[in-house]
Amino acid sequence: MRSRRGLGLPWRKAPRAALSSPLTMITIAATALLSCFLAMAAVLHTAAAGGAATGYQSDTVCPDLYGPMFTTLPVSLDTADAMIDIVRRQAAEHGFSTPRVSMHSRLADTSLRGESFRTRISYAEQGLDHLELVRGDRSPGLWMGARLASARDFGLGIRGNGATLPAVTGIYTDLERPAPRWWCSQQHLAVHNRIADHIPSGFVFFATDRETFAEALRSHPDLAPPRIERLSLTFDDPAPATPAEATARLDRSRELIAAVSAQVRAQGLPELAGELPFDQSVRIAQEAQGNVAFSILPLAGLSVLVGCGGIGTVGLQWYQRRHGQLRLLASRGSSPGALGGLAVAELGLPLLAGGLTGMALARLLLPVYGPPGEILAADLWRGALVAAGVLVLALALLAVLVALRAHREFQLGRLGSRRRFARIAMLVPWELLTAALALLGWLRLRDHGGFGTLSDPLPQVDPLALTYPVFVVLTVGLLAARLVWLLLHASRRTRLWSRPALQLAIRRLAGAKAPVTGVLVIGVLAIGTLAAGTGIAGGQRQALDTKTAMLVGGTSQLGIGSSVGLGEVPLPAQLRDQSTVVGRLTGAGNIVLVVDPATFTRGAATEAVPGGRVPRLLDRLGAPGPQGIPAIRVGHTAAQSVALPGLPDAHPVADLPAFPLIGGEHGYVISRAALSAEQLELIPDWRVVSAAPVREVSAALGAAGLTLHNPLDRTTALDALPFYVVEWAFSYVSVLGVVLGVVAVLGLLVAVEVRRRQNALAGALLLRMGLRPRALFGSHLLEHGALAGLAIATGVTCGIIVAGFAVPRFDPARWLAPRSELPDLSPFVLTVLVIGALVVALAGWIAVRSVRTARTAELLRA
Repeated sequence: MRSRRGLGLPWRKAPRAALSSPLTMITIAATALLSCFLAMAAVLHTAAAGGAATGYQSDTVCPDLYGPMFTTLPVSLDTADAMIDIVRRQAAEHGFSTPRVSMHSRLADTSLRGESFRTRISYAEQGLDHLELVRGDRSPGLWMGARLASARDFGLGIRGNGATLPAVTGIYTDLERPAPRWWCSQQHLAVHNRIADHIPSGFVFFATDRETFAEALRSHPDLAPPRIERLSLTFDDPAPATPAEATARLDRSRELIAAVSAQVRAQGLPELAGELPFDQSVRIAQEAQGNVAFSILPLAGLSVLVGCGGIGTVGLQWYQRRHGQLRLLASRGSSPGALGGLAVAELGLPLLAGGLTGMALARLLLPVYGPPGEILAADLWRGALVAAGVLVLALALLAVLVALRAHREFQLGRLGSRRRFARIAMLVPWELLTAALALLGWLRLRDHGGFGTLSDPLPQVDPLALTYPVFVVLTVGLLAARLVWLLLHASRRTRLWSRPALQLAIRRLAGAKAPVTGVLVIGVLAIGTLAAGTGIAGGQRQALDTKTAMLVGGTSQLGIGSSVGLGEVPLPAQLRDQSTVVGRLTGAGNIVLVVDPATFTRGAATEAVPGGRVPRLLDRLGAPGPQGIPAIRVGHTAAQSVALPGLPDAHPVADLPAFPLIGGEHGYVISRAALSAEQLELIPDWRVVSAAPVREVSAALGAAGLTLHNPLDRTTALDALPFYVVEWAFSYVSVLGVVLGVVAVLGLLVAVEVRRRQNALAGALLLRMGLRPRALFGSHLLEHGALAGLAIATGVTCGIIVAGFAVPRFDPARWLAPRSELPDLSPFVLTVLVIGALVVALAGWIAVRSVRTARTAELLRA
């Protein structure tokens, strides 16, 4: 029994024995933390991307169309009531809220004080809550728009059609396009369209209740027999947060539509059409989530492999440190499996603690590194399961590596095989393999990356295209490592004893070629990957902002009548300080913008033009001269004509690659001061470009009685989801770069700690021989600074170059100028340099901290 207890003692005391080497324990815990963090982060990142895509799609759909929508052809009032009752009963049975009922009559001529007006009578449940009441109250009757009331001085109590219609009990502010989101699904009926003559429209009267609406239809002679032109039933359920939630709601919606249709047919009622307006949005959100998952899958696998490699490295270092004890246990009959179990017993607890901490951090930090989307509990459990699998794999790897090493050394006596394997591994041209993978990724990126279609707006990004930046950086890192290996191998001939700090640094680097090259490869991969991921993700954000600014011209853009364009009617006072009026005409192969240089910079997004020269160039526009009208030429090519449609030729005074409202197409920008009144009248298209939101501009123009059309703002000008998908995918690349950077730092510090006794002995002897402590510290700074500096310089340079090539390829809207470019990465480079300097200083301090207190005799005796 004593013998068995004696043999079992190392395993029972293994957790306490781990405290004898705190750095090893911290390192394996940190490595497990990073491995489990990346594994779980990949799952949560994908789930959050699906949630963010669902949220984005929800913002592009009317808020009452996340579920089913029921509409019907013109029906009588009694038939409409029967249909509404059916939908209400079935909606309650299928878990939906009470449907929102909207009814609209057809257009009819209504007489008010002997004058006829084209009108529509409407009723919308809860609609009065979303109208701005100017005068009156909610007593039963009709609400009239303020525009009609002010135009003819109609007041409260007026009754149309010879007092047969219900009385007007309220005056509301007319809805303008774009209407508030609550009115989105019925905007074409609830808003008086005053500009598009081909769309029948009229002044809208809102009934305060269904009884008043029915009374108005029955008493209006032009609406006989009283029929509802449009009946719609929608649901005000909250927006789904994830694709799974949206899919479940769609399934319930299909069941509801089938049940309603069956009951409508059974009662012999006219057809009540059921639609799923959110179906396409859900499909796009699911595809976006799949694209992100499919794209980051290779990188997630690579990150797990890197983490497992770190676990294996720590295990082999533990084997080296415990070599004497393991030899003794092997000589007493312990099997290699038992020795592997000893490694697990000693390092398992910190490994588990690190892994669990990594899982917790992956969840807590998701808002920092992940897309802004919701995740479900099932996603959280799925990520935890994947991370737990990585933990089990790490424990098994630790045990197997130690067991195999013990078997090879203690049972087969092949101690030198590992060195032979290392020499063979160094001779294999691994960089050719990674270069081939990088070339394959580039070909996929060139042929398939970044394109979307009208039917499928998401970019078709192949996962191999996403790995292109990573494999390029890895190839450069391997080449740098091979070059450094050769230089260190030849450094034994270096003789720089006149500079002892430098000579000692070179000798230490040459004595640890394997750790140096390993840390260099991981460092270059980390910094290069982080630079590429940051550059590409930032490039997508910048491209979206710039392209929407070019397309819209400012924050918002609205078509306006020629009276404003010609200056006959001024802009409302609240818009003048942040808006400008621009004329546009086309012909002769050019787009011509007529601008007011004094106000153009107030409303237009001139900062989006590369170079920032627009304000200075506008001052050069003016009256025409002998050579023509001074103009800024945009998108110049040799074939571009100077002819302006219906105007004198242009005289280019400057060239720009792109310009707001023109983009990168051929065009000219001229001053309105260069045109006569007759020439200004020839301009067919006038627009208000403003720095204010579109609703604010629309309300101000509508309140001034001005007609407007085609409102456009930067938030809806382009489908931003394709840009977001690329950004989300490369944000995970940035996370991978950060984690690899932490691994590289840990590897450097562990390498320093492993050589602690050797550094202490050498440092103590050097100090006894007269080397100053400052020179010793400087020598270590040179050693670690050279390694860190090479990794930073190579990684940053390679990452930025790779990102510069990749950013235009990942642009989902290549048709719209300007071309996507790298953002300003100087803050990133500065941050990397500062962190690198701190790491070098810490490594140097660790290397010399024990030298001053070391006892040379004890070190020599050990």
